[in-house]
Amino acid sequence: VQLQASGGGLVQAGGSLRLSCAASGYRFSHYDMGWFRQAPGSEREFVAAITYNGGSEYYADSVKGRFTISRDNAKNTVYLQMNSLKSEDTAVYYCAVFVGGRHYSTANYRYWGQGTLVTVSS
Repeated sequence: VQLQASGGGLVQAGGSLRLSCAASGYRFSHYDMGWFRQAPGSEREFVAAITYNGGSEYYADSVKGRFTISRDNAKNTVYLQMNSLKSEDTAVYYCAVFVGGRHYSTANYRYWGQGTLVTVSS
């Protein structure tokens, strides 16, 4: 299993970025996917998740209304559209494969990408 996250970078507060996570090595369309983030000195935290068919989405309260998760099963890719970015969104963002349980728990994800850094300047 390989997960390749991309799309991070430096953006001003109020700006937007779209992250992508390209998956390979397993049946992407059969698994829910999630995005997490980890800021320096902090625990990894849940950002968003999407069911295998895109039918349901889940968001952390801190990003609800600003971030949108989506997926393209034909391209084996999951996306995270981030709008109205704030300095507190600065973190390394990771995509991961959900294997069951509650979507917001890191313990319920088996495979993780290498992460992509998002830096929001104020």
